[in-house]
Amino acid sequence: MQSAMLGKNISAVEVTHISQHGFWLLLDNKELFLPFMEFPWFKHAPLSAVFNIERPQSHHLYWPDLDVDLTIESIENPQHFPLVASE
Repeated sequence: MQSAMLGKNISAVEVTHISQHGFWLLLDNKELFLPFMEFPWFKHAPLSAVFNIERPQSHHLYWPDLDVDLTIESIENPQHFPLVASE
């Protein structure tokens, strides 16, 4: 019965590479690219803030130092989410 009381096992998320164009996340054994053109909040952010990622739910990522919330769907399909905040 102990296992019924535990929360969901949510895998970690990791920044694997940063370039002048964006950065890659390793998530659930796949890599996702976040181009700075689509995700401008990260372009001038300190590296420590980009690397500080939380995954409160399986479909949701949060960067607390930047106060940025993203769904995994918005990263995988940014064309479905056309609103992009200014830098």
